[in-house]
Amino acid sequence: MQITQTIIQFPDIELQTRDAHKLRGYFGNLFKDHSTILHNHYQDGSARYAYPLVQYKVIDKTPLLVGFQEGAELLVSLFLKIREIQIAGQNYPVLAKNIQQKQYDLNVNQQLFNYRFKTLWMALNQENHRIYQQLDENAKTQFLNRQLQNNILSFYKGLSFRTTERIMAVTRVYEKQTQFKDQPMLAFDGEFTTNAFLPEMAGIGKAVSRGFGTITQIK
Repeated sequence: MQITQTIIQFPDIELQTRDAHKLRGYFGNLFKDHSTILHNHYQDGSARYAYPLVQYKVIDKTPLLVGFQEGAELLVSLFLKIREIQIAGQNYPVLAKNIQQKQYDLNVNQQLFNYRFKTLWMALNQENHRIYQQLDENAKTQFLNRQLQNNILSFYKGLSFRTTERIMAVTRVYEKQTQFKDQPMLAFDGEFTTNAFLPEMAGIGKAVSRGFGTITQIK
């Protein structure tokens, strides 16, 4: 299955990785009348629980907007309207911006792909966090492998891609502490190998609309 991805970068603006959720708040509010997929909430305030088709990231201090499918086309339509970014009361004039659109073929086969997390991977929710903490080191690794498989399946499902092939995933990650909605959270950094193709800068796991779980392929 072929999918479309659009990435908008702001190379002259420097932000911190933790500012990604502020980007989401700013653009979600600025263009709130354009589409619910910009902020994943419907007009009545209820949440849209599907995979986020527009994601907000800060990668190597550079702000990025990443869109897939409908989100990719939406970012193209909004590109010329972005003239400034306001973060935490500070105004950043947009003096330069780049837009790139690509087509990717999603597939699962015998080829192995290696990826690295550019931002922390939030693999666990409250329930499976408790389960994870009770496991020994080997069992933790197997548990995270299964979580990664499920995350990749969720990504594919969100883009309406169905596969009959079994997704394999092997993690090489280590634990990191982070803050999520002002609460301490366990997240993971590192690499993984899988037979599932994933596009550059895609987000997998929890809170991908806020920049978590962003991946890049290791060539």
